[in-house]
Amino acid sequence: MIDKRRDASASRSALLDVLTRKPAGRRPPVWLMRQAGRYLPEYRAVREKAGSFVDLCYNPELAAEVTVQPLRRYDLDAAILFADILVVPHAMGLPLKFEEGEGPVLGTVRSDADLAALKPVLASHEVKQVCRTVELTRAQLSPDKALIGFCGAPWTVASYMVAGGSSDRVMAKVAAYQRQPWFVALIERLVAESIDYLSAQADAGAQAVQIFDSWAGDLVGSELEDFVLKPIGAIVAGVKARHPDLPIIVFGRGIGMEQPRAAALPGASAIGVETETDLAKLPKDIVVQGNLDPVALMAGPDVVRREVERICTAIDRQRHIFNLGHGIRLGTDPAVVGAVVDAVRRFDD
Repeated sequence: MIDKRRDASASRSALLDVLTRKPAGRRPPVWLMRQAGRYLPEYRAVREKAGSFVDLCYNPELAAEVTVQPLRRYDLDAAILFADILVVPHAMGLPLKFEEGEGPVLGTVRSDADLAALKPVLASHEVKQVCRTVELTRAQLSPDKALIGFCGAPWTVASYMVAGGSSDRVMAKVAAYQRQPWFVALIERLVAESIDYLSAQADAGAQAVQIFDSWAGDLVGSELEDFVLKPIGAIVAGVKARHPDLPIIVFGRGIGMEQPRAAALPGASAIGVETETDLAKLPKDIVVQGNLDPVALMAGPDVVRREVERICTAIDRQRHIFNLGHGIRLGTDPAVVGAVVDAVRRFDD
């Protein structure tokens, strides 16, 4: 006889259940940051076909293919949109290219005049192509597999815009410390454009979104408050005003035990945590995502099985989404990624 309760739960998204604080059912949800990427041979084949990384981001058919590839290999609960955090400045009119082995090269914003030249993202070719990727991806996923959209947070995106694509954030930090008016206005503009961008992804079929602040740990004190937490909070509020039921995950890399403050942002559904975060010290009333060290995957399957058990027994399943403390590293063995997912599945009822 078929267990109707289990059959019904199997058609629901375990990820969305946890994010919306419904009973998590029989399985802890799992997805992995950068689960679609260079460690997979099938990704590399599509990337070669596309030409450049930028071309791949704006080719909806190929970007959708890359988005769903990991779910063909692994028993994951969600796909995350294949795009880049620099879509927003590119859509605003800044030139963007990726130099092989050197990362992004982006046009700069360093004055009021530069800021005034930026365009709204919604009418852009770039955002339209990304939203088409969302539509094509959602059509390929079964009801129990969630689709996550995302954007970069204002501080991280602004730091790239000021530096011209480099990961050197010194110029942006100086502008933040000095509260230079054009920089404050740039952060405000990125808040507004990010609200539009995430809302467009939700309209196209994204069922949850994540805000990535990759360089959040650069700032402390009032600068952390003004340029990381408040802008993210404003994005959450703006998206929720348009999509009240859309779950929003916040991931601020490098802010350590400031994570509870980020988790307390009104409307945030979950907080992404790094490897260094002590799960036992986080508030008991928040949904937590992450914690496995991406480097552990490079140490082999025995290590990841041990680490998965440590994490899964340290936190209540009803409020945990299994993930990494950051993205999968280049050179990771796809078989070890499979061992991670299989180890999480051992905790299924």
